[in-house]
Amino acid sequence: MPHSKTGTSPFSFEPYQEVEGEEYMNEAQLAHFEKILNDWKSDLRAEVDRTVHHMQDDAANFPDPSDRATQESEFSLELRTRDRERKLIKKIDEAINSIGTADYGYCETCGVEIGIRRLEARPTATLCIDCKTLEEIREKQMS
Repeated sequence: MPHSKTGTSPFSFEPYQEVEGEEYMNEAQLAHFEKILNDWKSDLRAEVDRTVHHMQDDAANFPDPSDRATQESEFSLELRTRDRERKLIKKIDEAINSIGTADYGYCETCGVEIGIRRLEARPTATLCIDCKTLEEIREKQMS
């Protein structure tokens, strides 16, 4: 997940500097988040490519069953990670599409502003903090 330059992310960005009185999700803010989302997506796609090349380059038919099992376990872990990233890329694409439809930055449940800082912390957020908290409480009660 992207974070500001002080965070630990695969890439960094300058936090958006809000101007007093500016309209929420104006062109500058939307461009800021579109860049964050596209950079994040590019990083994830590069990671997928690295995995494919790593698996092709390192695939070996080890005669020792333990070595073969270790390699298969490592490949399985990498594939699960890439699968999670594939799902994340889908969420990033949905967020980018919502920028185009002017829905980005607003809670899909109640319509309130999600907020610049929350979106910088989680650019794919679709719920405001209150609705997300309620969703998590409901999920806990159901399990």
